[in-house]
Amino acid sequence: MHLEWARPGVLRATGHAFEFAALVAAARFVAESAPSDIPEESLEQLRHVLGDYDTQARHLRDRPPPEGA
Repeated sequence: MHLEWARPGVLRATGHAFEFAALVAAARFVAESAPSDIPEESLEQLRHVLGDYDTQARHLRDRPPPEGA
């Protein structure tokens, strides 16, 4: 995985699909079975990020990967 600053406060992440899948799986686990001491606001932010990820993943399914990928 590679992280770089795109601009202040915004990161650009480049990684293998399996790396993102692992992060998303862990995030879903927390969002669905979080301990009671995690603030609801944090869980809502996590659910929002997962929703954004799902939307972007659907867009990727509609496009073929670049040549040579």
